[in-house]
Amino acid sequence: MEKKFILALDQGTTSSRAIVFDHNGQIKSVAQKEFTQYFPQPGWVEHNPNEIWSSQASVIAEAISAIDINGLDIAGIGITNQRETTIVWDIDTEEPIYNAIVWQDRRTAEYCDKLKAQGLTDKIHEKTGLIVDAYFSGTKIKWILDNVPGARKRAEMGKLRFGNVDAWLVWRLTRGEVHVTDVTNASRTMLFNIHDLKWDEDLLKLLDIPLSMMPEVKSSSEIYGHTQTTIFAHEVPISGIAGDQQAALFGQMCIEPGAIKNTYGTGCFVMLNTGRKPVMSKNNLLTTIAWKIGDRVDYALEGSIYVGGSVVQWLRDGLGFITSSSEIEDLASTVPDSGGVYFVPALTGLAAPYWDQYARGTIVGITRGTTRAHIARAALDGIAFQTYDIAQAMAKDMEAPLTELKVDGGASRNNLLMQYQSNLLGIKVVRPKITETTALGAAYLAGLAVGFWKDIDEIKNQWQVERSFEPLADSEEMAAAKAGWADAIGRTLTNR
Repeated sequence: MEKKFILALDQGTTSSRAIVFDHNGQIKSVAQKEFTQYFPQPGWVEHNPNEIWSSQASVIAEAISAIDINGLDIAGIGITNQRETTIVWDIDTEEPIYNAIVWQDRRTAEYCDKLKAQGLTDKIHEKTGLIVDAYFSGTKIKWILDNVPGARKRAEMGKLRFGNVDAWLVWRLTRGEVHVTDVTNASRTMLFNIHDLKWDEDLLKLLDIPLSMMPEVKSSSEIYGHTQTTIFAHEVPISGIAGDQQAALFGQMCIEPGAIKNTYGTGCFVMLNTGRKPVMSKNNLLTTIAWKIGDRVDYALEGSIYVGGSVVQWLRDGLGFITSSSEIEDLASTVPDSGGVYFVPALTGLAAPYWDQYARGTIVGITRGTTRAHIARAALDGIAFQTYDIAQAMAKDMEAPLTELKVDGGASRNNLLMQYQSNLLGIKVVRPKITETTALGAAYLAGLAVGFWKDIDEIKNQWQVERSFEPLADSEEMAAAKAGWADAIGRTLTNR
């Protein structure tokens, strides 16, 4: 193609990034900017939607100027985003009516308990593939409509719009011309029927949310509209959208049923491709849409871990154990193991497969001999143990053993953690050369829609292994470690 690049917007929980990829799937430039996290009450997490937009706009400009290109050089834009984070804005003022309520936020936990008490768990699960939980967007929308003065009336008048972060970015990039989302983001709202691919009227009615608020649901790879902002002197097609974990699954080329990846980010997200049919989990996992390309829909099983890499941030910012996150591996490596310490990082509750909204972080096994290094090691082990729990649940749902785990995300660069993960799972752990697979997946989806890449087969040839980790530990040692972890989980859970 004459146009040489694809621009991926990776809007995450703690930062916004823009990455420019060439036709070989190689990174040509990266720009990143952190933005403010707000914690107005215990268990509440918010972002400023305008700061999300301004940070994303600034890194777009930085990334394209770094290699001296403009909109004429960009074939398409792919967007990937923190999922479930909920934004409601007014179409007259074009301003958000409340802060973005972040996926980690627990303020609607009691309302979710009421839904469960009404016997709605199975109905919601059958339609959406999801567990009833404050994690998802639906109850967050309801909270905004119920608590912002005048919001419900404005919504009933058709004056308010809802979007996860993907829809908000498209709205701003097109100056309000396009209000869309894709099937992957829609499937994370607890309002979308993953079988007929429509907003579910029963669930909208249940949560008292007007259909007029909802974005039009599109596939993950098509031209949704063109940019109208001053960031680009020329219109650029927006041609790919996928929630961050689905984008990572695609970027890892987990395109065959049974392929599995884990993204080690702020949280951790294990996702397994189940192919053309949704597998309804019997082991407390989520059934979700992996992507839709053309008329084909692929599904996935997912296990979410609320606190993954963010436990390292907590050790840094909350306890002052380290001054930068990159120091954690060196500190943890100064001891041969955790010394019998187990750290269950339920700092915002426990997600799959336990789904305990009220669990809180627990450190057990501390003695006079416990050091900072032992707790650091236990924190990394806790990430691997949570992943192990989900992998076991997936194997049960699929009625087949797992054979290989592909990994990505910031903490996947931690060799100590990756080796321990392989030891626990007893299978190979594979890290690709490009660990920015979330942005890469969004770029691939965007490029396919505009013909930048001919087909998926062309893309498959670009995926390369950087390093593999094979299990090394003694099986009895691992069995004892797993028993200790199970005991620590039992002490943490409040819903036993």
